[in-house]
Amino acid sequence: MTELSRFIESHIREHSLPEALGSVLSTLAAACTEINSRVRLGALGGILGEAGTGNVQGEEQKKLDVIANDILIRALKTNAGVAGLASEEEDDFVACNENGRYLILFDPLDGSSNIDVNISVGTIFSILEKPEGRLNTQSFLQPGHAQAGSGYVLYGPQTQLVFTLKHGIFVFTLDADGLFKLTQTGLSVPETTKEFAVNMSNRRHWFPPVQQYIDGLLAGDTGSRGKNYNMRWVASMVAEIHRILMRGGIFMYPQDKRDPAKPGKLRLMYEANPLSLIMEQAGGVSSNASENMLDIRPEGLHQRVAVFMGSREEVEYVNDLHKI
Repeated sequence: MTELSRFIESHIREHSLPEALGSVLSTLAAACTEINSRVRLGALGGILGEAGTGNVQGEEQKKLDVIANDILIRALKTNAGVAGLASEEEDDFVACNENGRYLILFDPLDGSSNIDVNISVGTIFSILEKPEGRLNTQSFLQPGHAQAGSGYVLYGPQTQLVFTLKHGIFVFTLDADGLFKLTQTGLSVPETTKEFAVNMSNRRHWFPPVQQYIDGLLAGDTGSRGKNYNMRWVASMVAEIHRILMRGGIFMYPQDKRDPAKPGKLRLMYEANPLSLIMEQAGGVSSNASENMLDIRPEGLHQRVAVFMGSREEVEYVNDLHKI
């Protein structure tokens, strides 16, 4: 099994990619290895529970949210290739190295509400090239298709790094010695599926097209879709998307009526864009129900968005319902 550092060196050379890009990916992997060690300790490390602070979105932070965020910032600042970074847990971007080539955006611990009950969580990251000129917020506001790469680390029964530098998707598993080893390539999301992931408790708040879509799935082979579906819900986006990459499905977090001015709950820059790039590389589809996710022009670092992501047939079906 190929070790990550050797793979990156070969992959960068094969596709004529900048060495700095490989270096940034290596730094992210090393930081996530450190986060993994904290996650594995759990109560033994005194890192469970609330931090007593809130993030820019007004959400209560878990202790591990803060710890993971600090680990990533500290690691990325030491990499000369990183010009700046932005985190779901920070109010504003953080400047790093003036001559750096890349901007990193990340959700340090996705699904952190699960950490106290020992359910899978993860780190999601996006890599962008820094535009010419002075670093400012606008430097980060690039559409998803402009990403140089993206990925995530899933802290589950195994700790796995999944990433793309836009030349395929690769899965690495952390071994007992703390090394990521290549364990899977050539991922392909099936075009059709019989699984969906959504928080059904919010059904009464959804707009009619999503209610209609879900009702069709629940009707099974007696309804318009003509087949029976199974529902899954982990409440950790990275875990949901990982399952879909492995065997197909659709993940949904739609806009709802409780705050119609808010286009969704999930963050475009830290969650939707990096995972959409992964999904697209695997042949899947991602949208906000009206536009391809990777084509959306960001308006703010913490912009929210509705998300429909996964097997092509289902995402396109949802998109069509929103056109009626």
